[in-house]
Amino acid sequence: MALNLSQKQEVVAELAEVASKAHSLVAAEYAGTTVSQMTAMRKKARESGVFLKVVKNTLAARAVEGTDFECTKDALVGPLLYAFSAEDPGAAGRLIKEFAKTNDKLQAKVVSIDGKLFPGSHVEVLASLPTREQALAMLARVLAEPVTMFGRAVKAVADKQGGGEATEEAAAETV
Repeated sequence: MALNLSQKQEVVAELAEVASKAHSLVAAEYAGTTVSQMTAMRKKARESGVFLKVVKNTLAARAVEGTDFECTKDALVGPLLYAFSAEDPGAAGRLIKEFAKTNDKLQAKVVSIDGKLFPGSHVEVLASLPTREQALAMLARVLAEPVTMFGRAVKAVADKQGGGEATEEAAAETV
């Protein structure tokens, strides 16, 4: 069903709003994907904070004007599915990668992060980015390591000087 001018303007406005807030974009060719596969992908996208939309490339090109994804305008060719990561930069990449495993017709064509255009093969790199929680856990581990090393050094010095046995005996007596 063809869209009239006001409907097209609504689609462009919606996509432009999503694109202005998104961290990354994956445009994937979806020809040959079944309705049940698309439904499952849309459900998973909602759960993972990914905005998934199938629109005409001309409307998508207009929507990304003035955003970080403007670099993708010339690469938007063929029947494409647009996945914008709203919360986690790697979410769209993980979604497309996961569904491409079971559906060989789904192929990433364009990946864009921070105003840079990458080929579809970079979806692997995008999918491997840590989530926010994983990144915070890695940061906490890095920040805690110097304290842990200092504690080990102090214990090693105490053990070497014979103070380690006395502290163990004192701890045993208090229990």
